[in-house]
Amino acid sequence: MSEHRPHIPASQSLPEITVKGVVLGLLLSMVLAGANAYLGLFAAITVSASIPAAVVSMAVLSFFRRSNILENNIVQTAASAGEGLAAGVIFTLPALVIMQTWAGFNYWETTFIAALGGTLGVLFTIPLRRALIVEQPLRFPEGVATAEVLKAGDQGGSGLRLIAQAGLLGALFKFAETGLRLWNGILSGAVYLGSGVVFFGINLSPALVAVGFIVGLNIAVLMFLGGVVNWLVAIPVIAVLGGAPEGLTASAAAQQIWSTQTRFMGVGAMVVGGLWALISLRKSLVSGIRSGLAAYRQMRSGEGDGTPRTDLDTPMQWVGVAVVVAAVPLFFLFSRFTDSWSVGAFMAVIMLAAGFLFAAVGGYMTGLVGSSNNPISGVSIATILAASLLLLALLGTGSAVGPAAAIFIGSVVAAGVGIAGDNMQDLKAGYLLGATPFKQQIMQVIGVIAASLVMSPVLNLLNNAYGIGVPTQAHPNPLAAPQATLMAAVASGVFHGGLPWNMVIFGMLVAVVVIVLDLYLKSRGSTFRTPVLAVALGLYLPLALTSAIFAGGLLAWAVSRGRQQSLQGDGLLFSAGLITGEALVGILLAIPIVLVGSSDALAVFGDYSFMAWPGLIVLVLIILRLYRVALPSASRGR
Repeated sequence: MSEHRPHIPASQSLPEITVKGVVLGLLLSMVLAGANAYLGLFAAITVSASIPAAVVSMAVLSFFRRSNILENNIVQTAASAGEGLAAGVIFTLPALVIMQTWAGFNYWETTFIAALGGTLGVLFTIPLRRALIVEQPLRFPEGVATAEVLKAGDQGGSGLRLIAQAGLLGALFKFAETGLRLWNGILSGAVYLGSGVVFFGINLSPALVAVGFIVGLNIAVLMFLGGVVNWLVAIPVIAVLGGAPEGLTASAAAQQIWSTQTRFMGVGAMVVGGLWALISLRKSLVSGIRSGLAAYRQMRSGEGDGTPRTDLDTPMQWVGVAVVVAAVPLFFLFSRFTDSWSVGAFMAVIMLAAGFLFAAVGGYMTGLVGSSNNPISGVSIATILAASLLLLALLGTGSAVGPAAAIFIGSVVAAGVGIAGDNMQDLKAGYLLGATPFKQQIMQVIGVIAASLVMSPVLNLLNNAYGIGVPTQAHPNPLAAPQATLMAAVASGVFHGGLPWNMVIFGMLVAVVVIVLDLYLKSRGSTFRTPVLAVALGLYLPLALTSAIFAGGLLAWAVSRGRQQSLQGDGLLFSAGLITGEALVGILLAIPIVLVGSSDALAVFGDYSFMAWPGLIVLVLIILRLYRVALPSASRGR
């Protein structure tokens, strides 16, 4: 790797953790956690909060005479924890209500699971920081974009104006599409071909195109190919062999086959890819742990630690103690629920092993494609699947607590994975800015605790107002909670049958083939590589999403003319602005949605499903603008 020069050098020390920064970070973490909890249950998505939090922080701290870029970075580090934690919690814990294990969200149980699971996510990423950020050439799109936003705000000038321009475009696009509903956010089509069904679509999102531009063509191609294998190969074949669902449109039939069958190929591929990621990163992980232990011994011996400020992590001994401290209450919680100390201990071991494995997976995948596309639900499914199988062997098919016990394990791991991905983005931004990792890790834990305190009240409020998952007489149109519904189906399916095991196994085989291909390309010295988790992600996600990222990758290639060079400068700033604008409006739109209780709160048209083409036209114009902005800076770099 080329030598990295942080924005603030290690020799310069600025105030990072301040009273006003901590207070602002705590408040933003709570607000973002609540907003994303609703959006996730209603629309099955959450909005990455690092960039919006950075923008809000700059705006608020500008009223103080003394503030600096590293203080702003600390605020967004704590604040963005709310979004990461909300995603992990809402994708899993509502399954307990859907399964009728819980009547509501008990405050202390929900808070302990969220707080301790999120804290474990922070702790598990500490030895990963050097491996994934310093030694691996991963892009971490939101982390890079956040750093660029903060640097532009610190320096002012043309860079800030460019981000503001792109942010306005992204914000207006998102408001017109999601708020006013002037057009459909997805341009798609599906047809029956005999007994088969073919679907294709693209998400009309400037932010997703910007993510593709940042990650580049290689990763974008792999994600798109994973989607093609699923949507244009597996789904048509299954429809021909087993018959498409009757009484549905071609699009609905394809969506049903994907959600109930082929999506599980991505789950199988993620399991294999996650294990391979740990194997591949083992030397870097061991090196990171050893360097942390050595630094701690130097500090204790009074020799003076020569480690630069910008490379100081939380000492590994502290990490080990903290992991035990976090795991013990969860062990008691598991034991109390199952009424068995041995089962509680078994669950705690599974939780720790799966937590570390998938924290690495989540961190790696956010490095590839960003936090907004971190498939927490896919990782959670893989965790619940593995936990259910192990518990099935221990408890047997007649167990009344088995499915719910698997959800408990999955909820802790999902909270950790959500925070792990968010934490790695924040640490990447800090790496570029010259922040102190140790201080960021402290603030991440503080943000987790703040967000966990509001999770139960928010979820109970939503459950009482709208219902979650299952229609009832009181709530005939509940919040869909699609991920939690799927988690409940997986856990129950293992104990009672009905899971598409052939899809899971096929996904594992695909992952093995991709790993072998990547090793071959590495041996040949090829610049094009095939990291397996990028393909697994494509297998799992909707094709419309990977198509938009692919478009951004193509744009990056067009700007660089196919040369293997880093796209920096104006193109990166403009991409950061597009992500910022769309993310900010995505969060702000939660306010009228919650107040009115409908996603159509600001809609101009009642039925907008036929109107995707206006969005496509506007998106093409934005892409052309990004191309023109990026091209001069790329030309100067040659």
